[in-house]
Amino acid sequence: MSDAILRARNISKSYRTGGAKCVRAVDKVSFEIERTESLCIVGPSGAGKSTLLQLLGGLDSPTTGNVMLDGIDIYKLSDKERAKIRNERVGFVFQFYHLLPEFSALENVMLPAMIGGKCVKEKARGILKSVGLGDRAAHRPGELSGGESQRVAIARALINDPEVLLCDEPTGNLDSTTSESIYQLLFDIKSKFGAALVIVTHDENLSKRTDSSLRLKDGRIV
Repeated sequence: MSDAILRARNISKSYRTGGAKCVRAVDKVSFEIERTESLCIVGPSGAGKSTLLQLLGGLDSPTTGNVMLDGIDIYKLSDKERAKIRNERVGFVFQFYHLLPEFSALENVMLPAMIGGKCVKEKARGILKSVGLGDRAAHRPGELSGGESQRVAIARALINDPEVLLCDEPTGNLDSTTSESIYQLLFDIKSKFGAALVIVTHDENLSKRTDSSLRLKDGRIV
């Protein structure tokens, strides 16, 4: 029996461009990922990888199809219910760190939990320590390197103990050495925290390190 935490069933996403032309960014994609599994989504720029990740995480609505998170069809929920699931059960790591510049690293990590009214200061300190930034908690983003900023973003994604961690080109702005350290951190986190890990990347070599992979081209699995 499958122990899938996340299932996509025939999801498509179409956009209207200038005039009447319709572009299908994601085209009838189906797959599933089990709890604690790692999945790499690879493909060239414009293949639909980031759009697919947004659909999986409830950030955008599919034109057709459905996404099931632990048996819940997230696009049959209200916007408020879907936002709650995003906050509590899904962690996001993006290419651009999206840290608030006026807040410290610690405060940035705490934010998703604070939205739900939780006091998690010591937990946030512990997660920062686990990503190697225990001594940088009081620093603001402008005082951190790119690799350190991405580690803060990863720590923030973990603060609510997500069941699924979705990463969109998480090393796209980093050099090769820092990129390797971030990827190793993500795999370590998958093992330690027990979350399913989905990484969107153009790095073909990464697909050899995940439990499974799928390749997108023109919005379709090939």
